[in-house]
Amino acid sequence: MQIPARVHYAALAMMELAAADGRPEPMAIREIVSRHAIPQPFLVQILQQLKTVGWVTSTRGSSGGYRLAPGLGGLTLLEIAEVVGGADGGCSAESLANRSSNQLKRVWDDATRAYRDVLASVTLGELAASARDCESAMFYI
Repeated sequence: MQIPARVHYAALAMMELAAADGRPEPMAIREIVSRHAIPQPFLVQILQQLKTVGWVTSTRGSSGGYRLAPGLGGLTLLEIAEVVGGADGGCSAESLANRSSNQLKRVWDDATRAYRDVLASVTLGELAASARDCESAMFYI
């Protein structure tokens, strides 16, 4: 199963914003772009979508950027994927005319359920803590 780029980039951006929680200044979009090689116009679209649902806030100006809205540590990857449009998966085949097609569709549906279960089990808070731990470990290498 392939994770859509939009979901991957949204999760990376949300992780970065969660890991930066508590910084005095908002995170500039160029920081996220440079760390993860995300095309800036694509990231701007994603962040606008996340802003629309109230998960990020933005500040304009030369020292502007983005912040994670308070209280989102329990947000799951599944919720992020659903907002940016990549949690569907599954079989989109229209022809289920025979037994083989139906059997295969059941496998695809099982894989989709497993995908959704995994995404639902990982929170933004866990990912941010893990990212902070990795950043701390880099200073000791």
